[in-house]
Amino acid sequence: MLSFMVVWKDNALLKRTYYNGVLMAEDKLTGARADALLVKNALESSEQFGSIIEKYQEPLKRYIRRIARPSPDDLDILLQDIFIKAYENLNDFDQELTFSSWIYRIAHNEAIDHLRRRKRFGASLDDTTNDEDNVTLAETLAADTDIVGDADQTFIRKNIESVLQDLEPKYRSVLVLKFLEDKDYNDISDILRKPPGTVATLIHRAKKEFRRLAEEKKINLEGI
Repeated sequence: MLSFMVVWKDNALLKRTYYNGVLMAEDKLTGARADALLVKNALESSEQFGSIIEKYQEPLKRYIRRIARPSPDDLDILLQDIFIKAYENLNDFDQELTFSSWIYRIAHNEAIDHLRRRKRFGASLDDTTNDEDNVTLAETLAADTDIVGDADQTFIRKNIESVLQDLEPKYRSVLVLKFLEDKDYNDISDILRKPPGTVATLIHRAKKEFRRLAEEKKINLEGI
């Protein structure tokens, strides 16, 4: 654990391990093969785990924010907890999965647990640092919505954000994974530990629930 914390805290060391040849040929490999090389090197030397942190800290930070909307301090704690769990369980990494799906699964579980704790203790979910993501997801889902003018567009965006906040975590999660993280059904299946058919059903139900909540708020979403 000590060696991992050194890699986590020492930015110079992290950058050095990132550029020591592990990732230099990544453009010649598929993402899965590149990740397999990262894991192999990290298992051989704990300092090499810095390469995994370097590659995944920004994508996971973005994903956590989209799911749980944590405060900046909570975000840092969550991210560190995710990498600690990944480090401690790296020997148990299922080679049948892609590493991306495996570490996203850890991030997903941590984000959902954090969200549930906040709701249990009545914490506000009004963090607006994620509003741009909400709008992006809203525009994706409502791409065919008939928007007449700028005033209507502003009204729709504002209210769609509140719709997304009202969605159950399981629905918001699957929509984020599909439409913002660009994960395919197999990836989502691995992350959520649900069969691809169940994922397809979840996405359908999530869009249906999104539409229902939007209609309650009198938002026209004819294209969904």
